[in-house]
Amino acid sequence: MKILIINGPNLNMTGKREPEIYGSETLDDINAQIKAYAEKKKCSALFFQSNCEGAIIDAIQGFDGDGIILNAGAYTHYSYAISDALKMKKCKKVEVHMSNVFAREDFRSKSVLSPVVDGVICGFGKDSYMLAIDAVIGR
Repeated sequence: MKILIINGPNLNMTGKREPEIYGSETLDDINAQIKAYAEKKKCSALFFQSNCEGAIIDAIQGFDGDGIILNAGAYTHYSYAISDALKMKKCKKVEVHMSNVFAREDFRSKSVLSPVVDGVICGFGKDSYMLAIDAVIGR
């Protein structure tokens, strides 16, 4: 089983940006833990991060696998282009957020991606990704 984990804008700054919300581990640290978890579940995890909307769309369009786990960052709230790219994919799709977006600023509670994914997981820090892997593989 092949899963693509996509992280959007500013997630490359995880560990430095708002550690009280996102923690002190870097995205590379978190990706290593996600990879190990996926391997235990007999999955292959591929990773992609970009601050650019078009690059995220290209990654979605170019992926041929079983599932996409996407933390689109701020694009979650307004990128109809990413939404359209996700809508075209027939694999399992899970929107994730490390923070509880509903406990933060009002604009964060609106997602234009949620209607086109299979589910949303938020508020569990890096474990949101592991929960999403379980959702994709059905365990």
